[in-house]
Amino acid sequence: MTFAVRASVRFMVALVAMIALLVSPAVAQSSPDWTPETFTLKNGMRVVVLPDHRAPVITHMIWYRVGSADETPGKSGLAHFLEHLMFKATAGLADGEYSKTVARNGGQDNAGTSFDFTNYHFRIAKDRLPLMMRMEADRIVNLQLSEEDVLSERKVVQEERRQVVESNPAAILEEKVWAKLYTGHPYAVPIIGHMNEVAVLSRADALGWYRTWYGPDNAILVVAGDITAAELKPLADEIYGAIPRRGNLKVRAMPPVKLLTNSSEVSHRDPKVRQPTWSRNWLGVTMGDRDAAALQVGMQVLGGGRTSRFYRELVERGQAVSVYAYSNEMEARGSLVINAQPAPGVSIETIRAASVAITDRFLREGPTREELDRAKRMIAANAVFRRDNQMDMANWYGGMLTAGISLEKIEAYETEIAAVTAEQVKAAMSRYMRLNHVDALLLPPEGKQ
Repeated sequence: MTFAVRASVRFMVALVAMIALLVSPAVAQSSPDWTPETFTLKNGMRVVVLPDHRAPVITHMIWYRVGSADETPGKSGLAHFLEHLMFKATAGLADGEYSKTVARNGGQDNAGTSFDFTNYHFRIAKDRLPLMMRMEADRIVNLQLSEEDVLSERKVVQEERRQVVESNPAAILEEKVWAKLYTGHPYAVPIIGHMNEVAVLSRADALGWYRTWYGPDNAILVVAGDITAAELKPLADEIYGAIPRRGNLKVRAMPPVKLLTNSSEVSHRDPKVRQPTWSRNWLGVTMGDRDAAALQVGMQVLGGGRTSRFYRELVERGQAVSVYAYSNEMEARGSLVINAQPAPGVSIETIRAASVAITDRFLREGPTREELDRAKRMIAANAVFRRDNQMDMANWYGGMLTAGISLEKIEAYETEIAAVTAEQVKAAMSRYMRLNHVDALLLPPEGKQ
C-alpha cells in the first residue's frame, strides 16, 4: 500500500529504493523485532509500538485524524497553517523553544500535512524520550498564539507556496490535474491552500481549528525504536494519559469521490520547462481496498523500474528518457498514474500513443508469470528495506492507521501481495484503467519544443 502525501516542505514521506532482490514476502515478516504492540489510553489516544532494538534511538510520531480535506470552503491551507503554528509558544515553552530543545538534545523534529492527516514527529536518544514527550503533551493542549505569531507565520506559508508551487511548473500542473480528477471533492483543493485564501487566515481560524480537531481522543501515537509497549505504557499513561479527553472534537465525515463523467486534458506551458512530460491519471482505490494489492503488483509490472514493460519498450528503445507508473491509495479514493517524458526528437503525441498501446495490451493480456513473480519480489524487497528505517515504518503504520486500517490488515499486506494472481492483476487494472481519465501535458512555450 502507498498513500499520497502532497504536503508542505516540512515533511516528505521517505521513498525507499525498490531493489530487485530474490527475497520472498515471508522474509519481510520473519523478524520478531518489528511485531507491533498496541494499547489505548483512558482518554482515547491509541498507541502503537514498533520495537527495533538495534540502537538506543526512538522515533515518536503523533498522527491527528484531520487534514486539508476537512477544511471548510474559503479556508484552504488552514490545516497546514496550524501545522506551522504548532511550533510556536505554549504555556510552558517560548516560541521556537520546542525545536531548539530537540536539537540541543541531539534529535530532529518535523511535521507534515496531507489531505487525510497531520502528523508531528521527533527522533531522539532513548534516554531523552520523557523530556520530549512532556513537551509534546504541552502543545497538544496549551498552544499560545499571538497576533504577531500568526501574521509572521502566514507570510512564511505564502512564501512557501510561491517557492514550492508557483515557481514550479510541475506543481502548477499537478494542481490542475487534481482539480479535474477530484472535481467537487476536498481533494481538489491544494493542501497548502490557495494564495488568496491563505492571505486572510486569522488567529481565530487557527485556534478554532486547534480546538475543533486536536486532542488525545483524535490522535494516534506511533513509536518506533528501542522500546517495548511494556516500557512505554507507564510513560504514556503518566504524560499523555493525564490530558483530559476533549470529548467535543469534530468527527470526520469524508465525502465519497465521484467518478469522472468524461475524460479530459489539462496542460501548462512555462519557459522553465526543458523536458516535456505527459501523464494519464485515473481514480484508483481507497486504502485497504480489495483491489489494492493487485493494483500495486500490476503497476509495478507496468512501470515500476528498469524491468517494467514501459522501461523495456520505451526507454530501452529510445522513445522515452523517463517513464513510470504507480498506484496511490488514499482514505477517500486514490489514483493511478502513468508518466512519460519523450526522448529528444520524439513528440508528446508519439509517447502518449506508445504508452497507451502498451497499457491496452497489458490490460488485454495481463502479466506473464515471470513479470508477476519479479514484481512480487521487488515489493517484498521494498518491505524489507522499509523495516530498516524507523521513520519509514512509523510513516507506513501511521498513515494507514489514521485511515482506519487495522493492525491485522497492515500486517497481512505482504501475504496479500504474495497471493496476487495474474488474473486478479488483469481484472483490477481493467476495472480502473478503462474508466475516464485526466491527461496532463507539461510543455515549454510554443515554438520551443
